Amino acid sequence: MSDTLVQTPSGTLRVRVEGPTDAPALVLSNSLGTTLEMWDAQAARFSQDHRVVRYDTRGHGGSAVSPGPYSFDLLGGDVLAILDALGIARAHFCGISMGGFTGLWLGVHAPQRLDRLVVANSAAKIGTAEGWAARAALVRAQGAAAMAELAASSPSRWFTEAFTAAQPALVQRAQSWIAGTAPQGYAACCEALAQADLRADIARIAVPTLLVAGSADPVTTVADAQAMQSAIAGARLVEVPASHLSNLEAPQAFDAALAQFLRG
Repeated sequence: MSDTLVQTPSGTLRVRVEGPTDAPALVLSNSLGTTLEMWDAQAARFSQDHRVVRYDTRGHGGSAVSPGPYSFDLLGGDVLAILDALGIARAHFCGISMGGFTGLWLGVHAPQRLDRLVVANSAAKIGTAEGWAARAALVRAQGAAAMAELAASSPSRWFTEAFTAAQPALVQRAQSWIAGTAPQGYAACCEALAQADLRADIARIAVPTLLVAGSADPVTTVADAQAMQSAIAGARLVEVPASHLSNLEAPQAFDAALAQFLRG
C-alpha cells in the first residue's frame, strides 16, 4: 500500500489506491479537518471487491495547500483530475460532510463520471456563510493555535458523548487529524463551504443516490438528509446510530448500508 501524487494545474493531491485494478472503482472523500486515514476501515473492507481510491481533499494532509479561497468547482474538479490520472471513466463515490457536498457537486455537474453516489452526514447547504467566513478568518489570523482549539472542541461536533467516553484512542486520533491540518488549507475549505449552496440544483441529480444520516448529528441533521431525499428523485435514506462522523462511530451500520447500495 503506497500513496501517489496526482498533479493538477493548481497543485498535487495525495491519493491512495487499493484493491483489484479491474474491479469497480469506489472513491472515498474525507470531511473537513480529516485525512484519507478516516476511511481505513472502509478501505480494508471494500478493497476486497472494489478498486478503492481515497484522497486528501485539497488543503488537507498530503495534498497541496494552494492559495484560497477554494470553491467546489475546484474541489469537484480535483476528483475528476484523479479519475483521469488513474484512467477511470466512471466510479462509485462516497463522501462524508464536506466530501458529501463534493459528491453532490459531482452529481449535478459531472453525472457521466458516476455510477452510484453516497452522500453521508452532509447537506445541500452546510451551515451559514457568516459562520464559515468567521471561522476562516479566525484560523487565518491565529494559525496553529486556532487548529488546536478546533481539535479540542471537535469531539462534541463529531461524536456522541458515549462514543467519546468509550473510544478515547479513536477520538484522539481524529483530533490529531484536525490539529495537523494546514491552517491556510482549512480556512480555504471553510471559504468554499461559505459560498456553497446546491439546494436549487440537486433536483437535477439522476445518479442512483444513497443518503446516510447520523441520528445524533448536530451539524448536518436527519432533517437535512430528508430535505435532500425529497429533492433527489429515487434517493434512499439510511439513518445510523451516530453523530457527524458516522463511518467512524457506527462502522458496521455504515458499511452494511454502503455494501447493500453498491450491490444494487
